[in-house]
Parts: sequence; C-alpha cells; structure tokens
Amino acid sequence: MKVPFKVDLTGKVAVVTGGGGVLCSTLAAALAQCGAKTAILDLRLDAAEKVAADIVAEGGIAKGYAANVLEIESLQAAYEEIKKDFGPCDLLINGAGGNNAKGNTTKEYLYPEDINNTVEGVRTFFDLDPEGVSFVFNLNFLGTLLPTQVFAKDMSAKGNGNIINISSMNAFTPLTKIPAYSGAKAAISNFTQWLAVHFSKVGVRVNAIAPGFFITNQNRDLLINPDGSFAPRAEKILTNTPMDRFGSPEELVGTVLWLADDGASGFVDGVVVPIDGGFAAYSGV
Repeated sequence: MKVPFKVDLTGKVAVVTGGGGVLCSTLAAALAQCGAKTAILDLRLDAAEKVAADIVAEGGIAKGYAANVLEIESLQAAYEEIKKDFGPCDLLINGAGGNNAKGNTTKEYLYPEDINNTVEGVRTFFDLDPEGVSFVFNLNFLGTLLPTQVFAKDMSAKGNGNIINISSMNAFTPLTKIPAYSGAKAAISNFTQWLAVHFSKVGVRVNAIAPGFFITNQNRDLLINPDGSFAPRAEKILTNTPMDRFGSPEELVGTVLWLADDGASGFVDGVVVPIDGGFAAYSGV
C-alpha cells in the first residue's frame, strides 16, 4: 500500500490489536511504512503472522502474536514477547472488536403484533440473548480496556505514549438492529475521553477514530448479495451517506498517522474523529 504522507515513527513500537482484520491490517502496514516496529495481535495467530509477513516483504519491521483481548493473561504473555522482541510499547491501536448476531434484533421496529407472537427466525428486543449482548459489549469495551491496562503502563512510566481507539458512527447515532454494538461503541467514545483526562499528567494522549461504513469480512454478507449487488441495508446506508459510497481501509490511514505523530497532533487529546463520508452530518432530509 501507499501511505498518503509519511510521519517519522522510526524507533517507535506500535501494537495493533485486531491486526489480522481488514481495517487494522491496513493501519499496521501504514505504521510500519513510517518506520514503526509493529506488533500485530490477533486471536488467530495465522492471520497476525500473515499481516506481519506482508509488512516484512515490503521492507518493514513486524511480527505477529496470538492474543485474546478478553484475557489479561493472554495479553500479558504477548506483552512479554513484544517487549523482548521490540521493546516497550509507544503506540497502541485498540482495533479488536466486532458484533454478534445474538446481540441483534432481526427487525428495525417493534410492532404491536410482535409482542406476543413468537416466530421462528425473528428476534425482537425481548428475545435478545443476555450472553450475546454481554459478549459484544465485552469484546468492544473490555477488549479496549484490558490491552490499555497492559500496554499503557510502560508509556505512563516513561512519560510519553499514544493510544488510538476505534469507535464507530454508531456511537453518535445508533443504527437499527444492533443495540449491543452501538452501546459498546458509545462506551468506547466515552472511555476515550475518560482515559485522555486520566492519563494527561503522565504524558499519554488518547484519541479515537469513528469509521463510517467500510466493507469488511464481518459485514460483507449483510451488505453484499451473492450476485455482488448491494443488499437493502447497504442501499439504506448509501442513501444516507452524502458521498454515495463505502469507504476504503486506506482512507483511515491519514487520520491515524496524524494522531500517531506527536509533532502533528501533540495538543490533540480526547477527541473522536469521524471518517464517514458525511454520514453524521446528514439529517436524511
């Protein structure tokens, strides 16, 4: 990939959770192109190693690590390996997250006839699985909190560091059908602001990006029909996105590099930057 501009991250150690995914693998590659020694963390070691191998093939420095962002012991083990291989973390991108069907409704609205009418395959608000909702919330919120506990301690001790969280447009305006995911991403935005204040006396900046709509492995089947055409939900998204298209992963890079560079954004702290093609600005009228 080609970055839109380069910042100097030479000698910095960047840790990217969820680094085996479509969006975060692109961010990891961009950081490596700017000189960072990049640790790719993913639940799937093979995915992390594939991303790292691609970065190395392009002349960057990277290594893949297995880590479960919901298990502090797993994160601690990855931390020890990374510190041995590269040194302490300077930049943390909390990219791990996602959704689960058990935290979703199947209909956008609840109608009177739905309340006492059980239909196979139809999940109303009253049918939501508490365990599914808990999993989605934990994956996104605890999956950001726990890596921060592990990797931000060294940053705080040396008086310099940078954390970039991944929020979502759902945090500004919740989408229909996905209450657990929307609530979790709203929590990420709030947590970003809280952390920015909490870490302000130890030299650690905390910001977030809020991607709009991008085609990823997680949502492809929901947005794209088998014949390659857009599904009804994708059509609704595009109708409400003034730029009339989905974003590409590379379009997240510029904002992340800006936030990653202390010289460019050294006084930026506690912000959530939308990258959404105008979705948040459009009222629908």
